[in-house]
Amino acid sequence: MSNENKRATVYFDPEIHRALRLKAAETDRSISEIVNDAVKMALAEDAEDLAAFADRVREPELPFEDVVKDLRRRGKI
Repeated sequence: MSNENKRATVYFDPEIHRALRLKAAETDRSISEIVNDAVKMALAEDAEDLAAFADRVREPELPFEDVVKDLRRRGKI
């Protein structure tokens, strides 16, 4: 994998763009750095979710209807 940065055009809501500009100025970072870090964090969360799904693949499935009935039976709803 190349270490070269790739360029992309991203369109932000004007208020989000203003907030990004302010945050960049306050933190002495570029908007690109802030957005890149945010995307990395989102992808890391996705990877964690996928790992959790893989860990639970052998668990029995519970039909939603049965869960709701059980909650009602136990007076939780």
